[in-house]
Amino acid sequence: MQTSVLVGMSGGIDSTAVCSMLLEQGYRVVGLTFVTCDASFAAAEAAASLAKRLGIEHYVDDVRDEFRTKVVKPFIDAYLSGTTPNPCVNCNRVMKFDLLCRWADRLGCEKIATGHYVNIQETAEKKYYIVTGDDPRKDQSYFLWRLTQEQLSRCIFPLGGWKKSDVCNYLGVNNLDEAGKDGESMEVCFVPGDYRDFLCENIPDVDSVIREGSFVDAAGRVIGTHRGYPYYTIGQRKGLGIALGHPAYVIKVNAEKNTVMLGTAEQLVTRYMLIETPEWVDAAPLEGLTVRVRYRSTPISCDAPQPVGDGRWLVRLHSDASAITPGQSAVFYLGNTLVGGAFIASQRGINQWIKE
Repeated sequence: MQTSVLVGMSGGIDSTAVCSMLLEQGYRVVGLTFVTCDASFAAAEAAASLAKRLGIEHYVDDVRDEFRTKVVKPFIDAYLSGTTPNPCVNCNRVMKFDLLCRWADRLGCEKIATGHYVNIQETAEKKYYIVTGDDPRKDQSYFLWRLTQEQLSRCIFPLGGWKKSDVCNYLGVNNLDEAGKDGESMEVCFVPGDYRDFLCENIPDVDSVIREGSFVDAAGRVIGTHRGYPYYTIGQRKGLGIALGHPAYVIKVNAEKNTVMLGTAEQLVTRYMLIETPEWVDAAPLEGLTVRVRYRSTPISCDAPQPVGDGRWLVRLHSDASAITPGQSAVFYLGNTLVGGAFIASQRGINQWIKE
């Protein structure tokens, strides 16, 4: 019996290639496009046109209200709490893959597929692991660490073994060049430009919520005035609006005090970090772990996380890392296999647990 696959279609290069590849492999393919914001209506139209070209069913789901509640609001709240959010990590679990599974059930599709550049591996014990894509420049495993075993059990990732250039050539050969003619998708799909402008446009009474505060140095001395702590992220150098006679970087953001601490590049470097809410595919490995602290960062060898109380875990890194940023993801690997992840926690008080 022909297996049915529901493909998340954006109207772009990758999801269009996935539909075509799965058709070639003998699957029954159905397309689904989510309207998450006003700007994504154009993507829905493009996806519908491509689905017609491919001769497959296509559905559109307007999820703007749910998306705003589950993705946009937590994104704004994170900045207001002084952290830097990972909206794609959140969206993949609570929106994109959850909705794909729900729609697949409704449409009688056994599998779901997306255009992510990752591979998937099933063990004899029926555990599902994400494995990095063969093209390291496009690997997107970092954003998928929160997917559940139930979601992964239904996933197909046809592009895991492909390079982007080869995917583009494939579309050309198959006369599907119109896919993605408007360019690559944005880093954060619902933020068309600078996130600071987005905050200003989407926070009621923003001037009373985000107020000027103090730049301070590592000793706590006031050295200037900033526009409001949500406008600054750890490691930021440009756009600070202050001249100190030497390069300055954001090394801490304190939402409670409305202060932004500036320091040197050396003060951003560490071999320890605190994480929270770790999730593992199986038990946490004790040896051989590496961790990525941001998308496309080089994996760093590390010790297994150790609980320190108050819901946080200490991770010792075997080489230097810079700009550890609360709110971002720490994603753990054994070789090329993703074995777990966590959110980077507040680093406040970390020195009390460091024992050299």
